[in-house]
Formats: sequence, C-alpha cells, structure tokens
Amino acid sequence: MKIGVFSTFMSPLATPRMIRDFGRQAEEMGLDSIWMGEHVVLFDKNTFRYPSSKDGRIPVPEGGGMLDVTATFGFLAAATTKLRLGTGVALVPQRNPIYTAKEMCTLDWLTDGRIDFGIGVGWNKEEVEACGYTWEDRGARCDEFLEVMRRLWTEPVVDFNGKWIQFETCRLDPKPIQKPHVPIIVGGYAPPAFRRAVRFGAGWYGFNLDPAAAKGMLQRLDAAFAKAGRTRGKDFEIIITPPVAMPIDAMQGYAELGVDRVIVNLGSQRPERVDRRMAEIETLVKLAA
Repeated sequence: MKIGVFSTFMSPLATPRMIRDFGRQAEEMGLDSIWMGEHVVLFDKNTFRYPSSKDGRIPVPEGGGMLDVTATFGFLAAATTKLRLGTGVALVPQRNPIYTAKEMCTLDWLTDGRIDFGIGVGWNKEEVEACGYTWEDRGARCDEFLEVMRRLWTEPVVDFNGKWIQFETCRLDPKPIQKPHVPIIVGGYAPPAFRRAVRFGAGWYGFNLDPAAAKGMLQRLDAAFAKAGRTRGKDFEIIITPPVAMPIDAMQGYAELGVDRVIVNLGSQRPERVDRRMAEIETLVKLAA
C-alpha cells in the first residue's frame, strides 16, 4: 500500500517557500504523492453544506484562500522528481474541458508522467453557477466533458458534436506521456459516480472514509462493475483519504480491503502542526514499506 498526503494549500500560510520545502520533504520521506482539492471561489452563504467539516464551511485562514491546483502542481513539479501529483478532485462540470485537457496533458508532459486526474461533480451550487454553468445537469455535463478530454488526449484529430461542446478537425498536442492518457480517478458516492468510475476511471477515490465506510463503498463500486458486465481489475486503483482524526496505527484496515493508496489528510498548515503531522505520516510510510 502506497502512502500519500492530501493538502489543499491555502494563503497566507502556503508561501512559495513552504510549498517547495513541503514537496521536497514529502519526496525525501518516501511519500507516493501529493493531492490537492479545488475551489476557485468561496461564498459567504451556500445552498449546501461542505460535507467534510462540522460547521459546513470550508476552513480557510482569515483573509486567505485556496491556491489554484494547476499552477501549484507546476510549482511542485519543478521542486520534485518522483512525487506524483493528484487532483482531489478537479471539478469537471464547472471547467472548460478543452483548457482542462490542455492543462493536464501539459503537466503530464512536463512532469514526465506524474499526474493523476482525480475528478468529481462538486457540491457547491453557487460556484458552479458563478463559473457560467447550471447546477442540475452537472453530472451529464461531466460525462460529456470527460469524453471530450479523453478523445483529445488519445486521437490525432477530433470531431465532436455534443450538447455543450461542438468542434471539427480539432488537434491537441502534446499528448500525455502516460498511456492511454492521464489516469482519470473518479470520486463520489452516488450511483452516477460509480457508473462514471466504471466508464471512465482508472481508479476510484473515496474521501474522509474510515475502513468500514470504505468497505461499503467498494461493495457499491463492485456492484456498478457487475451491472456493466465487468469485474474490477487489479489495474483499477482504489485510493482513500481517511478522516483527519483517524489514528495512524488504525490504517492497516485499508490494506486488508485491498486499498492501493492511502492519502493522509495533512490538516492544518500551521508550521508546528505540519511538522507534527509529517512525523506521524513518516511513521506510516515505514509501517507500509
């Protein structure tokens, strides 16, 4: 089982020096990967609660905000040589799929194939609408956008006539280093997310799940594979981020489920807490070796 770390870098704590040093430390201690969440704008009032906090709000520092994942990964890529970089998750239904395809294959090219494209449909209605899209059809739009990206990554010339995207004789280069393309890791717990994982995914990502909850979700994933007339193969990765408060010594349960990668939540980015948390994660790396 490989060990990575989830850290949504936030200003003002995530300075260039902090991110560079963090990336180098993560690589030196043998971590597999760094994963980042994504939100481009935040709102004082939301229709739906943020599912991973007690008060339903994204915990950002006073006067700060979340850094852009694409730019931050470019910065981290220049500071590292082996560490994989994963979006956890990119909010595909509110992104332009052509720009996203270009960004991800460029990152894959510049990192020599170190990018994992974790995707989801998101929970923040206001953010989707601010980006110029409608909320209710975000699932269908996600599927169409993924198909656009997959074809642009793998075909020399693409014609596409969808509901949201139409173009003719379109070329996107360079192609990704990884084949057949940048791995698509699908996140989400609803039936459409599992169907999406079966259709598009090289893996499935579960966030904030303890081993018992992860086991239940894997049963639902396998049911989706069975409904499609398929069986989940060994090359289909299972990636889990445990609850932030879960003890390090309780994580063996994921290995027993066949989880491929555990992405431990860094939590607070205050320097003293980062040091303490990274020491805990290093212990887990040694236990998993």
